[in-house]
Amino acid sequence: MSLLFLAIAPVLVIIIYIYFKDTYEKEPIGLLTKSFLLGATVSIIITFVVGYLAAIILPLTDAKNIFQQFLKAFFVVALVEEFSKYLIVRYYAQRKRDFNESFDGIVYAVMVSMGFAALENILYTFQYGAGTGLLRAFTAVPAHATFGILMGYFMGKAKFSNHRVKLNIAGLLFATLFHGFYDFFLFINFIPGISIGAFISLIIGIVLSRKAIKRHQNSSNFRV
Repeated sequence: MSLLFLAIAPVLVIIIYIYFKDTYEKEPIGLLTKSFLLGATVSIIITFVVGYLAAIILPLTDAKNIFQQFLKAFFVVALVEEFSKYLIVRYYAQRKRDFNESFDGIVYAVMVSMGFAALENILYTFQYGAGTGLLRAFTAVPAHATFGILMGYFMGKAKFSNHRVKLNIAGLLFATLFHGFYDFFLFINFIPGISIGAFISLIIGIVLSRKAIKRHQNSSNFRV
């Protein structure tokens, strides 16, 4: 039970944080819950199927080949995972009537990302123990949140723009870019000290995420 709490706690903290950052017009709990559950189920299934196909197309034959690890990080892992989240935000949340301000893109993208992160975190924590769960609470889970915020920032703008396709794709690409860099530096940990790059990319992602949140708060059409 303690392992389950350890795995879920950072996810809940981020969900509550984003919920209260939605200052002017909060989203229905039902839609948030459904987005979270879709992230924990449908998104995971899509990732498993597409990721399996991507691994066949881009097979990893040398664990110490930097180029192969680059392809794995950006295409086999990052693009596949972010695409699975993108589909739910794009074809479920973005179409809802309650998606009525730009900040909602951040809210729904984070909910989907946290659903994905919750199941992933439970699996890792139960498999590798409390130490892994504690480490991921300050690394992988916040990383998934930043990927969601960056994606949601652009998808929120897209809902009310004449350039919807470009902005939606920009959200997917930005999330994939930061996710890819984060994983890439971890995958090439055979190079001494290189893992610090993952933490640097996470810090940059957090800084940009805070700016994205503030910008959409300030531009809310519900702001008095």
